[in-house]
Amino acid sequence: MSVETRLLIPTQAGLDDAAAILQRGGLVAMPTETVYGLAGDARNGAAVAQIFAAKGRPHFNPLIVHVPDMALAMQIGVFDDQAAAIAAAFWPGPLTLVLPLRDDAGLAPLVTAGLGTVAIRIPAHPVAQALLRAFGGPLAAPSANPSGRVSPTTAAHVMQGLGGRIAAVLDGGACPVGVESTILGLAGAPSLLRPGGVPAEALETMLGPLVIATNAEKPTAPGQLASHYAPGAAVRLEVTRPDPGEIWVGFGPDCAGATMTLSATGDLVEAAAALFQTLRAADDLTGAEGSIAFAPIPDHGLGRAINDRLRRAAAPRG
Repeated sequence: MSVETRLLIPTQAGLDDAAAILQRGGLVAMPTETVYGLAGDARNGAAVAQIFAAKGRPHFNPLIVHVPDMALAMQIGVFDDQAAAIAAAFWPGPLTLVLPLRDDAGLAPLVTAGLGTVAIRIPAHPVAQALLRAFGGPLAAPSANPSGRVSPTTAAHVMQGLGGRIAAVLDGGACPVGVESTILGLAGAPSLLRPGGVPAEALETMLGPLVIATNAEKPTAPGQLASHYAPGAAVRLEVTRPDPGEIWVGFGPDCAGATMTLSATGDLVEAAAALFQTLRAADDLTGAEGSIAFAPIPDHGLGRAINDRLRRAAAPRG
């Protein structure tokens, strides 16, 4: 069933409208510093089920719970001294912590996919913060796009993918980080569950070397499916000489002849912010039968997050 999707501006009136939709169990796409999230009341089972339905998301794939502050985070997850120290250092910001779920957290079971852990984040984006405070509770919010497709970094991207499926999009402009949050598992030994907006090296200064843990068959955190972030076209990686007719996306100054670039100067921050917009633009140019080739990206700092997204975009699709 198609619905009218309203585009809201983050004035006080727009925020009040968005909060009222959420309080009624509806869905609102909101900007964060990473990508746009599809938000619904994390305590309302029907609202959470709508998130899965709107995205076409597998029910075994858990969701991130967004909260405005530590007070609410501590009502949902169990923080030991280590988790509290990491939160103090990196929140608010593009870091998600996977922690033991409190027995009295009050979340809908679908949020955690039945696991005994919960993924929590305090976003830094002022519009996300304003909406969380206007709503007054935790919001489950995966990326606001059809499951497995390219994540949205503008309100227009959300409307393109989910228009007619959700109640509203709160337009906060382009997302400055451009890749999803880093996910750090702290329910046992610290482990990197997904590279993202906080470089793993920054976490390792506090935690030491991190174990890299992934589980594409039964994810313990979002973003672990083998095929994800995928455009319609095929994707090839580490390409220095593209095939004829292929869209070549460069990185750095040594990519003369590239159709487009993530960063002409080799700036990983600029490349991360441009990644999903560039994937969409390249997909529009080549079409579903074409191919997109990406130049090599250094695998450190934000480059680890970029390469993670590109590997999943290039993975075989079910």
